[in-house]
Amino acid sequence: MWSIALPGFGQILNKQVLKGIVLIILEFLVNVQSNFNLGIMYSFRGEISAASEVLNYQWLMFYPCLYMFAIWDAYQDADGEVSDLAYLPFVFGAFFITIGLMYSSKIVLFGILLGPVFLPMLFLIPGLLIGYIVRKIVVMVT
Repeated sequence: MWSIALPGFGQILNKQVLKGIVLIILEFLVNVQSNFNLGIMYSFRGEISAASEVLNYQWLMFYPCLYMFAIWDAYQDADGEVSDLAYLPFVFGAFFITIGLMYSSKIVLFGILLGPVFLPMLFLIPGLLIGYIVRKIVVMVT
């Protein structure tokens, strides 16, 4: 759960301090270079076009993979048993978030342009579901 708050915190909690520090540095680098906090602020104020204009998408596209990797890595290293192919929902989640980010300026749902913050968040849900279903199918087949 700590990696959801900030990538790298879960690794530090799991006593992987160097990996945690690297992930925190990468998160700050991507966050600052992409202007992500400013994009979040504009999105929450309802200024979707301003959010789209201020963001550097070339940098922001690194964020979903970094974020989902940090969550998966902390999860799989935590105490307890990890099932086979447990990474698949995280991989599909990162993929779908990235797709949502790429199409965030084009997709309108119910007449509302959700933009580069809220649309990728919505795309996480089908990504996790499809990843979980694919994992279940592969585990059943093998």
